[in-house]
Amino acid sequence: MKIGIDKIGFYAPHLFVDMNELAVARNIEPEKFTIGIGQEKMAIAPITQDPVTLAANAALEILDEQDKEKIDFVIFGTESGIDNSKSAAVYVHRLLGINPHARSIELKQACYGATAAIQMAKGHIALNPDSKVLVLASDIARYGLNTSGESTQGAGAVALLISAEPKILALEEKSAYLTDDIMDFWRPIYSDRAFVDGKFSNEQYILFFQKVWEQYKEKSGFGITDFEAICYDLPYTKMGLKALRTILDQGTEEEQQRLLENYKVSTKYNRMVGNIYTGSLYLSLLSLLEQKEDLADGSRIGLFSYGSGAVGEFFTGILQSNYREHLQIQHHRELFEARKKVTVPEYERIFDNTLPIDGSSIELDTDSDPAVICLSGMKDNMRLYINKLNQ
Repeated sequence: MKIGIDKIGFYAPHLFVDMNELAVARNIEPEKFTIGIGQEKMAIAPITQDPVTLAANAALEILDEQDKEKIDFVIFGTESGIDNSKSAAVYVHRLLGINPHARSIELKQACYGATAAIQMAKGHIALNPDSKVLVLASDIARYGLNTSGESTQGAGAVALLISAEPKILALEEKSAYLTDDIMDFWRPIYSDRAFVDGKFSNEQYILFFQKVWEQYKEKSGFGITDFEAICYDLPYTKMGLKALRTILDQGTEEEQQRLLENYKVSTKYNRMVGNIYTGSLYLSLLSLLEQKEDLADGSRIGLFSYGSGAVGEFFTGILQSNYREHLQIQHHRELFEARKKVTVPEYERIFDNTLPIDGSSIELDTDSDPAVICLSGMKDNMRLYINKLNQ
């Protein structure tokens, strides 16, 4: 029985800042952002969007009524959780009207959370072949204004429907994984912004990739020859390239060229969105599938997931027959085209406009947000959400 990705959806906020303009405002050479880290635009979440709404909007485009009845497990991978007790999955479960006889939980391990969710989903489907699992990867990356990490911020979500006999990507059995207790990136409970040792984190990312790649080759017997493309977790688009370059000498010149070309395609969406933590790898996969028009059915795709702290995994999937027919290419094209550029001062005001933390109530203007699902306010220490389709 094949198990894998049956549907995949994506959502990003309707606002973005141009990285050239941000660089100029910070007295930095624009090429350091556009070439050095490989980012063109950075998605900005207005106060009416949080990880819950981003995930719900991403899933909204792919789920039909039959899916909502079949889903009996909702797993939400995030490192931007809004509650230390209640899972973000429970909010999404209600907002989307999913079958009440379902489990709904939240998983956390930096950018690795959604990958852990997918592996859990595979096990669940193996035991329950008729069910479906909704995996959500949603985050808002915040480091602060005028900080070293500011250029690697972003916001967005990817929703994946995992099922038996998937229409898009069948996940293979062999995978390789690694855990090591390190402090390359972390966010204490009391902080709404992350702390990072950038140089150390980059080194560990590459080291983890090299270790799980070698472990995977030993487990599977496969090598570079067997891959049409490899997608990476992308805190910024140059990061995965640094890791890929460390193994290119294992392939022929033709194989190297193929992997490099497909890597570039896999970064297109990420360049326009920025860092979305748990969703970054799957946004890269989506970019590859939707932007590489001649990617053949039956191709093997490698996926490297890295969550600081740290956990890494390398796993693979096989593209299914006519997989492109089941993608939301036009919808995502329209999503990007409809976005609005804001100035750097406007971005700074949006960034500083945060929810109250003293228990006070607030009502938010959801009319200015084109998203279907929004955060409408807070009352009695509770976040209030609306689905405009139900109004």
